[in-house]
Amino acid sequence: MSSKDKKETTIINYRNDFSHVLSIINEAKENVWRQVNHSLIMLYWNIGQYVSHKALTENWGQGVVQELSDYILSKSPHQKGFSARNIWRMKQFYETYQGHEKLSALLTEITWSNHLHILSKTKSLEEKEFYLNLATQNRYTERDLARLIDSATFERTKIADKTLPPALVTFPVNTQGIFKDSYVFEFLSFPEGGKEEDLRKGLIQNLKKFLLELGPDFSLIGEEYTLQVGLKDFRIDILMHHRGLDCLVAIELKITDFRPEYVGKMQFYLEALDREMKKPHENPSIGILLCKTKDEEVVRYALARNISPTMIAEYETKLIDKSVLQKKLHDLSESLEFISAHTEAALLSS
Repeated sequence: MSSKDKKETTIINYRNDFSHVLSIINEAKENVWRQVNHSLIMLYWNIGQYVSHKALTENWGQGVVQELSDYILSKSPHQKGFSARNIWRMKQFYETYQGHEKLSALLTEITWSNHLHILSKTKSLEEKEFYLNLATQNRYTERDLARLIDSATFERTKIADKTLPPALVTFPVNTQGIFKDSYVFEFLSFPEGGKEEDLRKGLIQNLKKFLLELGPDFSLIGEEYTLQVGLKDFRIDILMHHRGLDCLVAIELKITDFRPEYVGKMQFYLEALDREMKKPHENPSIGILLCKTKDEEVVRYALARNISPTMIAEYETKLIDKSVLQKKLHDLSESLEFISAHTEAALLSS
């Protein structure tokens, strides 16, 4: 046996041991990063708190903050991150989250760059909390988090939560925050007059971006996944598994407006998946119908008496104007509150 072969055999024999040592190194690096990031965020919080207090008690403004920045740089020329603009952001950071103990544990879990995106691109505290949780749970890079915010993930998710079909409201696991009312595939070069096959291939070729848009816990099982029922073969466009929901997710792509008959076909697929593929410990399979457009009234009628756990959503190949989605979410919330109030009044009077 050559020396090279002996070396390869040694590596194979000790692979588990070597892998364990590598995991120890990576864990230590992660702990160091957490400690450094925690210290940095707390430093910015404390500076923001101090400047905010001075602004209230001694009328510190942007001029004084500029002088503070110049002073820091004069005493410590190599010190980065203390420009007047960044110090003012520290003040904003403190004033945004002060008094919100529920969020305090999240603040030191993400980078300052991600904090800046959340601070500058979101409005309500609810929206900020949404992205803080996303970034904390999934360790999103600055680029990925910026993309999620720019594509109005918060609004699209909240609209979906308010319009979940009955079968998903009563699903064995909480489905809130999992789906979106519309999906944005701005990374696709979908040709004019393209076919469903082109859409499917484009999504699979951009799988990383597709999974980011779908959301956490989705993983690909296969495309054009074959199901045999009787003597016939049927193909699901894209078959996924969702770790959090512990179920199979069938995705069907339609380049047309939603049609009620699509639900029946999806129900057939879900029944076949549950009978032939679902493991004993898994929850019932879920479907996502991705259509070019949908009429909300038609969707409500189609799902009113249907027991299929299917989410019907639109897709876009360019970013959606956030103001349009914000208005849609606002109108939907007001409509649901109106219905709830009148339902309660009717029950009390009966």
